[in-house]
Order: sequence, then structure tokens, then C-alpha cells
Amino acid sequence: MSPDLPPVVPSVTAELVAALPPRLRKRLDAGVTKLLARPVTREGDTVRIAVDDGTDLVLRAPGGVVTGADAIHCGCLLAPACLHRAAAASAAPVADDAAAPEPAAVTGTQDGTEHTEEAAPAARPGPTSGETEAGTVTAGQRAAASEVFDAAAAVLEAGTDGAGAVLQAELLHAAHTARLAGLPRASAAAVSVVTAVRAARTADPGYRLTDLADALAGVLGVAHRLPHATGPDLTELRGTVRQPYRPDGSLRLYGLFSEPVLTATGHAGAVTWTADADGRLYTVSDVAPGGPARATGAADRAVRMGDTALTHRELSRAGLAVSGATVSPTGRLGAGAGVRAVRASGAAWRAEPLDRLWAVPAAGQVTRALSGGQDLLFLEVTLTGTVRETTGDCLLADCGGVPLRLAAAHDDPSLPYRDNLRLLAAAGGRLRIVARLAPGPVPRALLLAAEHPTDPDARVDLGLDRLQHADLPAGAVAPPAGAAPTGDEAPLHLLRRRVHQAVSGGRRVLAFNGSTSGDAARLRRLGLATAAGLLDDLHTAAADRSRDAFGRLLPADIGRFARSWLAAAVYTDVVERALCAHAWGAAASGTGLPAGA
Repeated sequence: MSPDLPPVVPSVTAELVAALPPRLRKRLDAGVTKLLARPVTREGDTVRIAVDDGTDLVLRAPGGVVTGADAIHCGCLLAPACLHRAAAASAAPVADDAAAPEPAAVTGTQDGTEHTEEAAPAARPGPTSGETEAGTVTAGQRAAASEVFDAAAAVLEAGTDGAGAVLQAELLHAAHTARLAGLPRASAAAVSVVTAVRAARTADPGYRLTDLADALAGVLGVAHRLPHATGPDLTELRGTVRQPYRPDGSLRLYGLFSEPVLTATGHAGAVTWTADADGRLYTVSDVAPGGPARATGAADRAVRMGDTALTHRELSRAGLAVSGATVSPTGRLGAGAGVRAVRASGAAWRAEPLDRLWAVPAAGQVTRALSGGQDLLFLEVTLTGTVRETTGDCLLADCGGVPLRLAAAHDDPSLPYRDNLRLLAAAGGRLRIVARLAPGPVPRALLLAAEHPTDPDARVDLGLDRLQHADLPAGAVAPPAGAAPTGDEAPLHLLRRRVHQAVSGGRRVLAFNGSTSGDAARLRRLGLATAAGLLDDLHTAAADRSRDAFGRLLPADIGRFARSWLAAAVYTDVVERALCAHAWGAAASGTGLPAGA
């Protein structure tokens, strides 16, 4: 996937790949790899790829998005039925299938999901065929959900190594079908899987196997539950095309911090977090198609709200007075024509009203996050050292008696997270920080912002600001990183490992694994009989191949394998959340399990 190319809506990619004859489909992955190595130039909304010395491939993206197959033109002799057009669509980031030229704010997360929101309430489109008040699923929605499940199951069966452009296009076609049927949640979930698969296959530094596993579990779970859902459950599973903005009157906001955004979808920019006097959080974002340069530069762009000339970096330390405010359910501020905003004074983290954010006990904040609320943690910690993990060094900290690991929020070398983490390790001492919860059996969070090591009234946005040795206390020396403890606090990793192996290697990896009985026996000895049963069923489903009357192997039942894998993935996630709550001393009710489970 190339961030140099404009995003292409799923229906376009699906259409171009479906139009290829079988002989060209077999060459599509090689064509994508070859095209990614060719030079790309951009002139306004037009992007050109030099296929060879005399042939150009042109993508026209009014509004920054390719919304039609005719917007991809190739000058080769085989066009329009050539491999180049399908390869370009398969190499480009995936756009929202409902993309339109009007201005919109697009935000992305590191797991590859994205949400598109209108700039003002009036821009919200009317309900689609699926956004009705009916309490039962329609036949069209049932068929669309089945198509999404089958396409996602095919990707899981193949694994990232085998899920090439053709399987990706089939999942994108299913995503488009789901959107037309009024199932935007299933559509978005399917797109997030394609985005993560492409990140895996192109060795994107932001790719995480855990994120792809979560995305696959999400799309399979939604598609599996939809045909049987009714009432409020069905409404939730259908989802909404856009998050509606609601009027929120006048707001007095205080800047907290800014973080860069760099996603696997090819979007980049910055998000600035603010809070009001009651501690409610609001965000201002500037995210658009782009790469690392946009992620590092967006912080110095002016905030797009009212007449204010504040940049994101300035707003993170200043304040904002907003009138006619509109706010999404997630707290994102709208930038419609009726919104007015002017600069106001900010507040230090240890002064009112921001000080109250750190007054909430860590366990309560973790319970809120595990219950589906805000996942930001406002903590006061004592830095105690570092530990070396497979993904890099982590800071060790004491948080009110809880041993906490603080990891870099993003590994892209263009962002200063890791460099800042090393310098904070040398600084040591007690600091207030802002981090994002990373659920797991060990207390862990992604470090986003911190107090300055020598000036408590100042703070550092760790993804944007670069600490220097001069910022550290005199004589500060980074401690050597110790080795991470071996083993897992609970043997759940025996099941989780197989769940992740299936995602990367496909069904065949689990079909011939000889250690199954030993792992299942260990799980049973340690009291995790359900996990052991799920592991046995997962391997049985992977190895199950029936034969016809002549003894020939029949195609594998990938639907059965997908359901077995989904059961194991959901169980692992729920138990890990319970272990996370226990590790933080939080309420188990936020995990979906009863207390003591």
C-alpha cells in the first residue's frame, strides 16, 4: 500500500479486479509489487505513475479520493482491460465508500480503522435503506452479512501471506454490498481488515499482528451476529454511516496535549485534546491523506475552527472559547460555518480545572476504558527503569503500587516517541503523564504526553516535541534495560498464540501442528478447561478435510474454521480484559465477565 497514491473507494477496486481475466488475476500481486516501485508524481488532484518510459497511469481524485473506475486511466495498449489499473487501485489506500467531494474530517487510528464525519450538522445525509427503525434484519442485509462473513473467512483461511489482491478485492466488494444494504458497521470493519492485510504484506512499520487479529474478529463477529439480531442489538450491529454532530452551545476549553496521527490507511495529521471545566474531553483534528511528513507538520497548521489562528501545537498549551459549538458523540468538535472560536488562556496540568483529571484513581479510569469509555489515562507515576521487549524498550513505572509498563505510542522513526522514551528513562523521577490503555494481563499503556522532566509547569507532546539531553536533570544517566520476564502471568498465551498464528499463516499452519495436545492439557491442568476445548476445536476445524467417493480431498470448510477461530478470539479478548482489570485493581464488570471469573 502506497501513501503516495490517493485513496480509492472499495467499489472501484472490486470492479477493476473483477473485470480482469483469470490469467491476469494470477499476476495481480506481482503487478502491485512492480507498480509500487515506479515513480509517482502529483499535480493537484491528479497523480501519475510512470508504468514505463513511455506509458503513464493517471489517477484523478477530485476532493482527494478516487470515486469511479473511469478516474483511473492507463496509456498502455491493453487498456482499459489492463493489469495496471487494477494494480493501482489495489496498491492505494482504501477510502470510505461513501466518499464525496464536500469537505469532511477524516480521522484514523493505528489499528487501521477510520471514521468520516461531516463538518456541520446540515451535511449529514438522510438515512440509507438500512438505517430504518425496523427491529428485524432484512433479507438484503442477511445476504450482505453472509457475503462479508464468507469473504473475511477466506482471508483468514489464507492468512496474510496468501491474502493477495484478489481476496482483498472480494472483501472490498462485500464491504460495498454491506454499505448499500445499510450495514455501515460491517462495511467499515471489512475495510479495516483489508487495510491491515495490506500493511502486513508491505511491511508497513505501523502494522501490528494484534490489530489485524482484532479487525478480523470484529468483522467476523458483526457478520455472524447480524442475521439473528433484533431490536437494539440489530441497531448497534448495523451502525451509522456518519457520526451526527449535536449543538453544544458555548464551551470554554483548556488544551491538554497534541498527538500525531499516522495510519495504515494512508492518512496523517494531528489531533489536539482539550477539556472543559468539568473534565469532559473534546478533540480538534486535522487529518487527511498523507504520510509521515504530514503527521509531523500538521501540528504547526492553524486549527480549522472559527477565526482562531492558533496552531495545534499552540492550542495544546493554550485555551479556546467556542460559541455555536457542535460535537460528535466521541467529543470531536465540528467546524461548521456557524462555529465561532477565539483564543483564551490555558491551564497547567497541576492547576484547576485540569488537575481534576489526575484526581480520578487509576483503577476507575481503567474500568471506564474497559467498559467502552474514553481510553486515555491521566496518571502520576514514578519512573523506575526500562525493560527490553520484542517490540523495543519500555519504561517501567510505579503507579500507586501498580507496576506499569509504558510503551511508545508509534514506532515510525519519523516520530520522536522512542527517542523521548529513552530520555525520560534517564530523567527518572515522578511525573504526571497522559497515556492510552493497552489491555493485557500486565498493566501497560502507550505514552502520549508527560510533564517536562525539570519544569512541572511545562509539558511535552511526546509524538511531536523532541526532548534534548539539556532538558534532563544534571547527571541523569539512562539505566540499562533489563530483560522482560519469561512466561505469561496466565497460560492464556497458549490459545492466543494459535489465534495469531492463524491470522498470519492461515488455516494450514494449524492443520499440522503437533503440540496441540500438550498445550490443551496444560490449559486443563491450570483450570482453563474452556480455553482447552476451544484450542482443540480450532485445531480440529483446521485439519478437517473430507473426501469424495474416489478418496479425493474436498475443499476445506472455511466457514467452520472461521467460526472456531472467532470463538477462540472472542474468549481470549474477554479473559484478557478481565486479567487487565485484575492487574489494575479495577472492577471486573468493565470486561464483560462477572467478578471473580
